[in-house]
Amino acid sequence: MSLFITSLNSGSNGNCYYVGNDNEAVLIDAGISCRETERRMQRLGLSMQKVKAVFISHEHIDHIRGVTVLSNKYQLPVYITSDTLKHGGLQLKDHLVSPFSIQDPVNIGKLSVKAFAKEHDAAEPHSFTITQEAVTVGVFTDIGVPCNNLVHHFRQCHAAFLEANYDEVMLEKGRYPVFLKNRIRGGKGHLSNTQALTLFTNCRPEFMSHLLLSHLSRDNNDPQLVQSLFDQHANGTQIIVASRYQETAVYHVTGAPVERAEPVTLQVTSAPVERSEPVTLQVTNAPVERVEPVTLQVTSAPVEKSVPIANRIKALPESKANRSRRSASRNDGISQLELFH
Repeated sequence: MSLFITSLNSGSNGNCYYVGNDNEAVLIDAGISCRETERRMQRLGLSMQKVKAVFISHEHIDHIRGVTVLSNKYQLPVYITSDTLKHGGLQLKDHLVSPFSIQDPVNIGKLSVKAFAKEHDAAEPHSFTITQEAVTVGVFTDIGVPCNNLVHHFRQCHAAFLEANYDEVMLEKGRYPVFLKNRIRGGKGHLSNTQALTLFTNCRPEFMSHLLLSHLSRDNNDPQLVQSLFDQHANGTQIIVASRYQETAVYHVTGAPVERAEPVTLQVTSAPVERSEPVTLQVTNAPVERVEPVTLQVTSAPVEKSVPIANRIKALPESKANRSRRSASRNDGISQLELFH
């Protein structure tokens, strides 16, 4: 058997995650409106008729905004602790309220949903794993620190929604007041990119095929930064950054082995290294042959000078016609140049 998963929305404006098989499904949190939940599932080709229950992680508005209408409209049981119900101020119908505990998994058809306690600034916060036979999906958001509970359950997952809420530098240099910065990074708030990456690289099981990075801050993170950061360490795990504005695709988690790159091992042998023999230059005392200089001899013989061409040409007798023109010019006062034009 296998599971189908998608993030319908992920962020401080609303969280809702779908996990199901061919026959039944559950929603983890319902932080967007009922209408928007229906629209996004319809676009993905998912049916609300398959959804059999909603599990609420804690009472913050971005996790419960749509649960009352959704539960009433589809008569869905809502699994929620008494403290979360009280502090969330939810007006759920009594017969649709179902408590849960960390000791006992909840069975929804063939799906087994297990809760565990986590660190977050809420009344009674929990995260969940959903298992069908040998395939497990985890939903791990709104976690202040990567506690032992988180590490234990993360190691069991074939796929996981994992919080990567903020970049440390962006948070530090951002516009949030100091008290809010300290709430986010103070151990009861959210996981940073670095904390999420450390958990992924150190605790990822060999069979993890999908990682959906979730609950990114709008102001203190960058989806492209997160994608690039985790892609460098993916090694066969598909990395998806869940959006705060739209649903992701539906991913099929089969539990099949994940192909990973084999580490390259360099073998060092003790074989002797061939080295080239040094070249020895021999210097002798033999005389060096030198080229004799060439001496140019200059003599005092007289230099024969050439005679100008004009001096070698004898004057030609003037023609009768030229004599006539010259005579006429003297008579008329016209220059010789004008006679030839």
